[in-house]
Amino acid sequence: MRPRTLPLACCGIVTGNALAAVSGAPWRGGIFWAALATALLLQLLANLANDYGDHAHRADTSARLGPIRGMQLGLISAVEMKKAIWLVMLLSIFSGATLTVLACRALVDTLNFFALGAVSIAAALGYTLGRHAYGYRGLGDLSVFIFFGWVAVLGSHYLQAHALDPRVFVPATACGLLSVAVLNVNNLRDLDEDRRSGKITFAAMLGMRRARQYHFVLLTAGFFFLVWSACLWDGERPWVWLFLLALPLFARNAAAALRFHEPSQFRAQLPVVIGINMVALGGFTGGLTIGA
Repeated sequence: MRPRTLPLACCGIVTGNALAAVSGAPWRGGIFWAALATALLLQLLANLANDYGDHAHRADTSARLGPIRGMQLGLISAVEMKKAIWLVMLLSIFSGATLTVLACRALVDTLNFFALGAVSIAAALGYTLGRHAYGYRGLGDLSVFIFFGWVAVLGSHYLQAHALDPRVFVPATACGLLSVAVLNVNNLRDLDEDRRSGKITFAAMLGMRRARQYHFVLLTAGFFFLVWSACLWDGERPWVWLFLLALPLFARNAAAALRFHEPSQFRAQLPVVIGINMVALGGFTGGLTIGA
């Protein structure tokens, strides 16, 4: 289930809800918890499908530097994993339907969010499953940016506020960029093995040198959009600058991107870049809600 990835599913939902809470619109706890549960279940679905898909594509071998997978070790059979995927998918459908019923007032909103839920499930499954898995075609970064950034933040904000503040696009973009940075560290770590197994991630397409430069750009752009976000809400919520507590982690991870040359060196950077997401986005959203 890869529990270390689960906080990332929470970041966009918490950010979107915090932005809605300070917008002046009525805020409902039930919608927040339903959105959080749906995001977590979709992340679990993606993790299980990724384990199954990588095993089916023979991308998980003993040479992989990441965490050892259950199917790779033979501890989980294909039949068992399929059952788990179906179970989590059904739970995510139930959770998403509950969220939509709780939050949506107009029929058009209900239909749109049901459609968005179907697309989200398809994206979770299609990352590594099937002959045309988009994670094997260098499209994983774009998917993570859209779903962990814009969909999570803008969607959860709209479900609470029933209006869309254009300013929300800025922190949503920051959230998406920092989530992609997590994926890129993972892909840098596995770059050689992915290439050998035919898994063409965006990092594999770029090559080590340009993928490291790309990572530096992701971090720099994510930090820029957080600064922009803080400037937009500074007059109302001066504590939003608490995201600067993550600056040492930004500096550490950026320095690694510039210095390291071997995939194995990026293994220890995954907790760092996850920490960036937690501390930076937690600081921003915490600052938003102080005194709200």
